[in-house]
Amino acid sequence: MTQIHSLFATRLYQAPLNAHGPAVDAQELEASCWSIAEDDEAGQEWCETQGYPGYTSYASLTDLPWRFPIFQDLVEALDQHVAAFVKELDFDLGDREIVLEDIWINILPEGGTHASHIHPHSVISGTTYVAMPEGAGALKLEDPRLPMMMAAPPRRKDARADLQAFHYVKPKVGDVLLWESWLRHEVPLNMSEDDRVSVSFNYKWD
Repeated sequence: MTQIHSLFATRLYQAPLNAHGPAVDAQELEASCWSIAEDDEAGQEWCETQGYPGYTSYASLTDLPWRFPIFQDLVEALDQHVAAFVKELDFDLGDREIVLEDIWINILPEGGTHASHIHPHSVISGTTYVAMPEGAGALKLEDPRLPMMMAAPPRRKDARADLQAFHYVKPKVGDVLLWESWLRHEVPLNMSEDDRVSVSFNYKWD
């Protein structure tokens, strides 16, 4: 009997932020993101120097949960999502844990993109979505085997999702997406006139 198995799965976790416990106040979170962006002169300067579209606190603020209680609430919620994902991945952690490494704000304006990249020093990476106007860029995920498919013909446009070279996710406000940090991803062009606001994070094995 012929058998075809799917091997070496790449997992993508998606769930509402407030699925595991007390609600994180969405309006307070968005207002805090904007307030931080307006006051963070070091972050603004870094974005301008690096040619980064919009704003990110990635290179300027490393203690958001300490500065703002709403980010502490957010981390407590994210910890539960990451724990659920780690269980799904069947990791053998020994006497160590998967813990938050860093967390940062992203504000992407009209015409802004975030180029394809990975997070090489982390285990789990992810994003929760604070403002996603119509036309804002989805998350684009790349098949990690793609560089090895040297002579393979392209897939049909109607190929099954697990066979496509790229996968696009259109998250909703309040969604959490998690993936293993080696998975290459990017944010395509924001075609909306409004800003796309998200909070991204990395978890490490500590």
